[in-house]
Amino acid sequence: MKIMMFAHDGSLNRGCEAIVRSSTEIIKEKVKGAKVYLASGRPETDKIITKLDGIVDGANCSIKKYSFDWWISSYKVKFFNDESYSLGKIYHNIIKHIDDMDVYLSIGGDNYCYGEQPGWYEVDRRVKAKGKKLVLWGCSIGEEDLSERKLEDLKLFDLILARETLTYQLLNSKGLQNVKLCADPAFTMEKEELDLPRGWQVGNTVGLNFSPLVWKKNKKSLTAVRDLINHILNTTDMSIALTPHVIDHGNNDYEVLFKYFEEFKNTGRVIILPDNLNAIQYKGYIARMRFFIGARTHATIAAYSNYVPTMVLGYSVKSKGIAKDLFGEEKLVLGIEEISDSKKLMNAFDEMVGEEKVIKQKLKHTIPVIKEMSYKSVKYLKELDK
Repeated sequence: MKIMMFAHDGSLNRGCEAIVRSSTEIIKEKVKGAKVYLASGRPETDKIITKLDGIVDGANCSIKKYSFDWWISSYKVKFFNDESYSLGKIYHNIIKHIDDMDVYLSIGGDNYCYGEQPGWYEVDRRVKAKGKKLVLWGCSIGEEDLSERKLEDLKLFDLILARETLTYQLLNSKGLQNVKLCADPAFTMEKEELDLPRGWQVGNTVGLNFSPLVWKKNKKSLTAVRDLINHILNTTDMSIALTPHVIDHGNNDYEVLFKYFEEFKNTGRVIILPDNLNAIQYKGYIARMRFFIGARTHATIAAYSNYVPTMVLGYSVKSKGIAKDLFGEEKLVLGIEEISDSKKLMNAFDEMVGEEKVIKQKLKHTIPVIKEMSYKSVKYLKELDK
């Protein structure tokens, strides 16, 4: 089975790296002779993932103004409202490999949360036109994200793997017959434990991840998180490890977290992890934390999967669904509108500390089940080959 992963824009988002890395691992473990390739918007950032059989340039191509392709595209759009020719040219780097593959695996699990995706719709249509298998891998989709056009695209897939129950139930309710429930592959990802930095208290360090994505949606959250840091410093003896997980230009956790570090470094209890670690190295640090507070989903998955009690900032459907599958409720998941409320953040932190043992026991019970659900995605993938 030759598989092309696509809808991936590079691994400077360590969550995207975690999906590619863990998916490749479990597919190769369970599907004999599988070859896994990656079409990436920035292939140079993915070379750290060594188990891939190949990485191809999946970046968008431009259509030069007044070129032959530009005139054809303009004509089709203007007179027939038909974007397929232009989209075929823009996404050529992904489309050109269809003939060589058995399965196209759309791994951008979040892509369907951000409005219409005509480019991906066109890729999907062309994959099916060539008679190849098409899989949406580990997706999360909310009710507010669905449209008639998106539903028509989803019907093209041979298999849709929802990574949590809320998405699974929603897609079933819309009449889709091709949906299976699994869990995010990153729950199975390995970790690499580097030396602990100075200031880290073994068994008594809380990790804090915050993102520009979240504070841009709720500007007042920046102050509330600062109040939470003060609260931790004033009411506990814990160290705080500021933990970036996306280090991409214009969307860099490190830049936001470094401002907190500058403000609190003189306390001697606030440290910041480097901005050049890969996903398994960040997971290695997160695994050794006592608690974790995170805005990035895959940073929280790194914590959950190592039984670290975790509080989620600015949830999306994926955060809600993952917590619900782990705890039977949306445990310690604060909505985007709630995280500007300092009192709510502090109360949630105190609740997490107060229920530390209970939460750890619950995770020790449910994480093995969730990991089995991660592997189910490969089982369903194998069944497509029959």
